[in-house]
Order: sequence, then structure tokens, then C-alpha cells
Amino acid sequence: MILDITKSDVTFKNKTVVTMGIFDGVHRGHQAVINTACEFKKQKLDVVLFTFKTDTVTTKGRGYIEMLLSDDLKREHFDRMGVDYIYSPAFDEMKNMTSAQFVEQVLYNKLNAEVVVCGEDFHFGRNAEGDAEKLKFLCGKFHIKTVIVKQAQYEGKKISSSEIRDCIRQGEVKRANEMLGYNYYYKLPVLHGNEIGRMLDFPTINQEISKGNILPKFGVYITRTMIDNKWRNSVSNIGVKPTVEVRKLPLIETNILDFEGNIYGQVIKVELLDFLRPERKFESIDELKRQVKSDINKTKEFLSTRRI
Repeated sequence: MILDITKSDVTFKNKTVVTMGIFDGVHRGHQAVINTACEFKKQKLDVVLFTFKTDTVTTKGRGYIEMLLSDDLKREHFDRMGVDYIYSPAFDEMKNMTSAQFVEQVLYNKLNAEVVVCGEDFHFGRNAEGDAEKLKFLCGKFHIKTVIVKQAQYEGKKISSSEIRDCIRQGEVKRANEMLGYNYYYKLPVLHGNEIGRMLDFPTINQEISKGNILPKFGVYITRTMIDNKWRNSVSNIGVKPTVEVRKLPLIETNILDFEGNIYGQVIKVELLDFLRPERKFESIDELKRQVKSDINKTKEFLSTRRI
């Protein structure tokens, strides 16, 4: 199980391999970097992942980044991939550190790195002054080996978190999933709703999208939902429910096909598979009911022809 050493004074007596990045989304390019670092476990090196605490990261002129995954969800990915330790300070704690100071104080002194692994687009140090080649030069002074991993590509272009975010905002979740290497998902507690879905004969679960997470295009999605370690086919509306209840905070309202049960309060994972239609306001409840039935039929048709 991965150990968080962010707030500890731990120092490593044994040599480590350190992999570094924001890793927002842990997409296919990030996976390549982390997997490369984990290969060094064969040389008896512990794998340390350095990243910044998600909600402290800013981009120049644009403020805080809307993240694809929360810290907890990223950590689940890191754990499954074989990372041993995570060091995740707040961005403000290190934003004024020069690239040379970072290599000496963090990589050499604190983490006792024998190897560092990063992507070819990696930048670090005050005002992002250092790049991968500078990292290699500075690490050489401390006899630290640097491994630079080429960026993964999709359709001839380098995969990036910003491109994936744009796809999700536009409802292009199939494209986003191909770049991620997994289906984009939310993992949130089930809330008590107004039970309008039950009145329409289509009971749903309601989950509120956490502040700071990327908001997809509002509309109806073909989804699948994990309950009791079993995937179940589902269809989800993401938005503010303009027909029956205009909400300020976006909601994921999911109809789990062929399921009955009480899962209020449980933290449930819902994966987005494809976009069906934009969210809209209907003139009547009967019109909404007909559309929901149509959405469910299209979802069943889609899932009957694909292995998910």
C-alpha cells in the first residue's frame, strides 16, 4: 500500500527512483512515466512519486486548474501501478525554489534518488525555469541517473491533460477515454434526491460533482456503474435538471438498468462511455418521461453491441 510521506520527516537510507509530474488524469502518457519508474523495483529501488497537492496548483494567468481526478483518485491509480511512496506538498511551499535547489534539497537530500524519471515535457523550478534536459544536467552533479520518457501520442498528436479536459467539456468522452487509457469516471457519495425519477418509473441515484473537478458538457451519457464490485449498465444525466428542479450545483443523476436497492450514502463509481444528447428543458413531465425511455433504449442498444 502506498505511503504518504508529505508531512513526515522521513529520510531514505536506501536509494530510490523518483518520478515527477502533476499527473492530472493519470493518462496514457503519465502511465508510461510511472511504469518506467516502477521497472526499477527490479533493482531493489523504492518508487517515490513527487507531485503537488491538486487544489494548490495554478497556471499562469488562469488561476486554479479544473482537475480530472482528485488527489484520492490519483492515489488509487498510483497504488495499483506499484508506487511505494508519495510526496505531495502544496505548490506554494516550493514555487520559489530554483531548479538547482529542487534537485539538491528534494531529490538528493530528502528523497535520496539514484534515478529520476520524467516526461520529455517536464518543467520544474521557479517560473518553470528548468526542463527535462536541465534536470539531467543538474542531477548529473549528484550522480543521479535521469530517464526521460517520450510523450505518448494519439492520432499523431501528443496526449495532454488539457486536450482531455477540452474533450470532456465538449462531451467527447470516447475520445477522452482513448487518451486516458481507461473510462473517465466520478466516484462520489449517493445523495437523497427529490425522487422525481421514481415517480417517472425510472428510479435514479444522485451524486453531486465536487467543486474543482472538471465539468463535462451537460447532457445524457451512456454509463456503467460499479455496485458491490459488479459493473451494471446505466444511463446518466449530468447537469442542473432544468425541467423539474433548477440546481446551482451540477448533479449526476443515474438510472441503473435492472437494479433495485438502497445505496444512499455509499460512494459509487460511474464511468462515462459515450454522449447521447445535450441536456434540455421539456414542456411537460410526460415529454420528459418519453425522452428518458428513449435514452434507456439507445443505451441498451449501444451496450448490446459492445464489450465494455
